[in-house]
Amino acid sequence: MPQASSILPAGAYRAELRAAVRAARAGARAAMPFYGEQASRAKDDGSPVTAADEAAHRAIARVLAREFPADAVLSEEARDPAGRMGARRVWIVDPLDGTREFLARNGEFAVMVGLAVDGRAVAGAVVLPATGVLYAAAQGQGAWVAHEGRRRRLRARPAPAGAPRLVGSRSHPDPLLVTMQEALGITDVRPAGSVGIKCALVAEGERDLYVHPVPYLKEWDTCAPEVVLREAGGTVTDCRGEPLAYNKADPRQPHGILAAAPGVAERAGPVLMRVYAEAAGGGP
Repeated sequence: MPQASSILPAGAYRAELRAAVRAARAGARAAMPFYGEQASRAKDDGSPVTAADEAAHRAIARVLAREFPADAVLSEEARDPAGRMGARRVWIVDPLDGTREFLARNGEFAVMVGLAVDGRAVAGAVVLPATGVLYAAAQGQGAWVAHEGRRRRLRARPAPAGAPRLVGSRSHPDPLLVTMQEALGITDVRPAGSVGIKCALVAEGERDLYVHPVPYLKEWDTCAPEVVLREAGGTVTDCRGEPLAYNKADPRQPHGILAAAPGVAERAGPVLMRVYAEAAGGGP
């Protein structure tokens, strides 16, 4: 496995991105010994959590505490730390995004470590433990994908004319999304698990659009994937067209996510936002 410094660009947030890569890889290593086990318990929101989630969280937390001990950490698998709202810099962590996919052994799960500064995502790493693929990006520095010692720059490609190719949820289908698909004439839909994988498919040019129009996503679902797709040249907003915000008192992303290849948000965004506003009763 290559050293983190060999795959990262020079410039802003270099040390932070190196730490994100190390932390995400540490989380992936900690999770994989549990791959194949079926034991899980339900959290308060009904979602499953496994020993792999918890082991990955501990491994990530150790790296971040060692490298940036003064920063706050918001993790799906830990209590909300005191004083987080007063912090300018917050690591936002999903130790295992796609726990259902992990339990199903379909490979569509990710370890995601992002950094938000003053409420905006600025650096992130997404590791796919089943394959070892790493996606990494930092604000103003572009995005990279690395695997088996090789790396290449990610540049999302403009989508061809016509209805965009959608990447949809494998675990969370929603009637509002079906309405959006019909409004855009979308027939080409590929299901996928983790949000990190969905955004990576757009960044890789394999899909053109990812929309999740309901308020189930949390900041840890979107922080690292947003940076990767945005730095690859894509667009990431909520379903109103507003920037995603981080380090909120409530970590939900209340208006979902709209992640698109270059040019797609301009073409499809107005339709999606109209459908979203109508579903919300014309409210904000």
